[in-house]
Amino acid sequence: MTAPADETWPKSAVIQGASRGLGLGFVRALLDRGVSVHATCRDPSQAAELSELATRESALHVHRLDVTDEDTIAEAVRAIRANTPQLDLVVNASGVLHGEGLKPERRVEELEARTLLDLMHVNAVGPMLVLKHLLPLLTHDRRAVAASLSARVGSIGDNRRGGWYGYRSSKAALNQLHRSFAVELKRRARNAISVVLHPGTVETRLTEPFRRSVPEGKLFSVETSVGLLLKVIDDLEPEDHGQFFDYAKAPIEW
Repeated sequence: MTAPADETWPKSAVIQGASRGLGLGFVRALLDRGVSVHATCRDPSQAAELSELATRESALHVHRLDVTDEDTIAEAVRAIRANTPQLDLVVNASGVLHGEGLKPERRVEELEARTLLDLMHVNAVGPMLVLKHLLPLLTHDRRAVAASLSARVGSIGDNRRGGWYGYRSSKAALNQLHRSFAVELKRRARNAISVVLHPGTVETRLTEPFRRSVPEGKLFSVETSVGLLLKVIDDLEPEDHGQFFDYAKAPIEW
């Protein structure tokens, strides 16, 4: 189902979580391909690189969207719909693992309800609300892909080390929500494909405290990871719908 060589695909895309890291990498790569990109982030006024890029690229449209506030999601999608009648690609790229007062749990004694709920909201609930509001723009006859960046640690079957309770469970929840979305999407748009993707360990703020344990050759630059993920997206076939893949399109068990 790869787009024909004489046809530009995608023509239009939404990148959610585009202020830095992989999200910003997707924006840059798609602009280089001539794609019309709607980039969203929680606070565009604080997204210096994205804002600077928007001053130079007429094909880039920046919208405020906070995944923890559904009103901002609805408002951003209204603005997108006013400019773009249909979408070819949606990538949910936002996610949180650590931050002020937040770090992965090593033992069950470290569990806190507030932390679990916050991670669930950002990593699972918010991205699905984005897809909820964007669904009308994906239900058309052209090829359309909806992808969310998950993580291998969200695989229940692959969990052999334990720990990281909040992050693991929030990514597992995202996987299940996305799987249900895939079932519904196929009923509404026969040419649509929905997947969750593991980008590998990438040199971003999210992985900074944990890089020392990464095997040699397994730490990717943003550009490398985005390039691999876009190849996976470009090569998706109808039978890949509803699946969980890594950056090399190797299936990951749920």
